[in-house]
Amino acid sequence: MAPSRSVSRVIVASLIGTSLEWYDFFLYGSAAALVFGKLFFPTFAPVTATLLAFTTYAIGFVARPLGGIVFGHFGDRVGRKTVLVVTLLMMGIATALIGALPTYASIGAAAPVLLVALRFVQGLGLGGEWGGAVLMSVEHADERRRGFAASWPQVGVPAGNLLAAGVLWVLSATLSDQAFLSWGWRVPFLLSAVLVVVGLWIRLSISESPLFASVAESGQKVRLPLLEVLRRHPRGLLVAMGARIGTDVAFYTFVVYVLTYVTGVVKLPREAGLAAVLVGSAFQLVLIPLFGALSDRYGRRPVYLAGALGAAVWVFAFFPLLDTGSRPVIILAVVVALLTHAAMYGPQAALIAELFATELRYSGASMGYQVAGVFGGALAPIIAIKLVGWTGSALSVSWYVLAMLAITVVALLAAPETAHAALDRRAARAAARQYTPA
Repeated sequence: MAPSRSVSRVIVASLIGTSLEWYDFFLYGSAAALVFGKLFFPTFAPVTATLLAFTTYAIGFVARPLGGIVFGHFGDRVGRKTVLVVTLLMMGIATALIGALPTYASIGAAAPVLLVALRFVQGLGLGGEWGGAVLMSVEHADERRRGFAASWPQVGVPAGNLLAAGVLWVLSATLSDQAFLSWGWRVPFLLSAVLVVVGLWIRLSISESPLFASVAESGQKVRLPLLEVLRRHPRGLLVAMGARIGTDVAFYTFVVYVLTYVTGVVKLPREAGLAAVLVGSAFQLVLIPLFGALSDRYGRRPVYLAGALGAAVWVFAFFPLLDTGSRPVIILAVVVALLTHAAMYGPQAALIAELFATELRYSGASMGYQVAGVFGGALAPIIAIKLVGWTGSALSVSWYVLAMLAITVVALLAAPETAHAALDRRAARAAARQYTPA
């Protein structure tokens, strides 16, 4: 265990990186909806242009697993700290360059090509960011507080969303539509450079993971970590994917699809759904570390299972509450939904990290997390829209979320309880062989 001051510094460094990740995520999605279609695909009809803009957005999801594989390899071979510096620079530089990118009116077809390339670079960086941020927090932490420490990189989701929403709100309140379309949209992307500078300064000052340093000193680093994960931890990889997929589908239903449902079905302004998501995100700033701490006391599986079962029940009340059209009720629906998500997301990082041996942990955790994200977050809003279109009812979406949460419940029942186990290579290997319910 590292000194408390060092642990705090590592946690702050991890939180800043994941906050930047989600700041970028929220900004790009908003820009794709508001301006990218007009600026980068002006020769197409408005609807087609917006769809093309969202296609560039989806490229980030496709690139994330590749980033997880590439940076997971180097994280297990070179070290967590070095990789985290690289991923932070990749994300920040790519995001800032989007803010400086010439539009179609200036350079023609090269503009959307460059936009796609920068989005792909963002995806690569994001794919490697999560695993390193979580592992640095876990591997520096007191063994009795790993869940709490690992939950802080997860707080980057609501923190990034709130930060991006705040910047967009200020710009919307102070600029005309013409000014925003002309130059205002660039400001939030360029501001990400500030977060990068702060994050880089902190990350360069932290020490390498003591567990990785031990592996390096003993000469036990693995030549091809991902292949070893597939050989030694295949069940752990499946558990990680299964545990994440239901959580991810529920999250994107509660915070992304809800915006489409509130505007398209309930016929309220987009701000009504956005306000509910922002209030829920503010609560998650406290709830995620709270549930991470509870998992240290009661175990990863019980807390995670409580969240999954709670979400499975609440998703059937969620859409009827939205249908009331009452803004306070909609806020209540989203806040409770994100409470159940926080109960899963708080212990998630520690649970996934603890499934793998130290010399394979970056590759295993990144692969499990990022691949599940493609089948969860990337597809959930699309599937939800299609289901409502086919059936005419949001009840079909509730059943879809329930089915995905059932996968998560099965994965959790198959997972070992590692909250109170020593997190060294030998203990992790032993845990990987003991996939029986506690």
